[in-house]
Amino acid sequence: MAKPLMIIAAGGTGGHMFPASAFATEMKSRGWDVGLISDVRGLSYADQFPADWKLEVEAASPNLRRPWTLLSILLKLWAGQAMALRRFKQQRPTFVAGFGGYPAYPALGAAKRLGIPIIVHEQNAVLGRVNRVFSRAASIVASGFSRLDLLPAGLSHLTVGNPVRPSVVEVAGTAYPDPGEMLRVFITGGSQGARILGDVIPEAISIHLDASLRSRLNVVQQVRPEQIEQVAAVYERAGIRADLRPFFDDMPEQIARSHLVIARSGAGTVSEIAAIGRPSLLIPLKIAMNNHQTANAEGLRDLGAAEIFAEDGLTADVLGTRLSRLLPDSTKLQDMAAAAGKAGRLNAASVLADAVENMLNAVAD
Repeated sequence: MAKPLMIIAAGGTGGHMFPASAFATEMKSRGWDVGLISDVRGLSYADQFPADWKLEVEAASPNLRRPWTLLSILLKLWAGQAMALRRFKQQRPTFVAGFGGYPAYPALGAAKRLGIPIIVHEQNAVLGRVNRVFSRAASIVASGFSRLDLLPAGLSHLTVGNPVRPSVVEVAGTAYPDPGEMLRVFITGGSQGARILGDVIPEAISIHLDASLRSRLNVVQQVRPEQIEQVAAVYERAGIRADLRPFFDDMPEQIARSHLVIARSGAGTVSEIAAIGRPSLLIPLKIAMNNHQTANAEGLRDLGAAEIFAEDGLTADVLGTRLSRLLPDSTKLQDMAAAAGKAGRLNAASVLADAVENMLNAVAD
């Protein structure tokens, strides 16, 4: 008997692709075939994606500040939808799951035209534009956070959490490191807007922490390639051990080994910090659409697991003063870690899969 087919539609960034991949892994384990539809950028994150086939479609994000580009963008989305329609007529999927990003638009549009059930999953605490467009046509609107701003009036959402990678699950049970002689601080800036973190954080640490605290520090920091030499010099002058890289392919392990995480508050980062259970200082990206990174961070802040520093007010003095008080306070750090762990959701993929299969069974009945 042929396996049922589900389609994952997502793309643009790892923030969309990683939870989609975790959900696909869960559905594969339940006997489903999986097709992935994305654009060239999204597929660049899909080397390990558990799909039986992958289809690259045309997609682009509208830029209202450049209205003369809107026609060409619409043409790309229509062309992508035509490709998805042809594929769906050849292999009719049981349902299509949209995980956000404009590369999801063509497949969701094709599914809506053909009457194929749609579900959408929103990773952020604010419903993204593509998920908003299709939310009224969706059988399930699932969310990574209990808060979901900009959800159209009259709709409800199912809070399942953000499906996390197997590498996160593997380290999620790691005990908080003993804050004895060494203090490990992990700093990650994400793919956008990391320059300010490379400018401000090293200065905050090197100038505002006393010598006894600096001697205990081991800083692991994501730094833009053009900043590594400058940042390394700051830490070296302050006598601070520092591991600086432009990219970390072992983020979950880095988080698990750390006493404190300083990071942007993208949905994936916040969810992984919670799943692993570590204290954090979160610096939302101020240009994030609808300020969704602040909304993401506020959940951990309200639990006492994180503190938020607005980018506009981020100075070495402000951050350094807080670090000088927080880092020596092992009780506070451990309390924040425990609070973060309570917010972690390791079963999001299975909860979403159960909801989808229940929905499909109800439709069949």
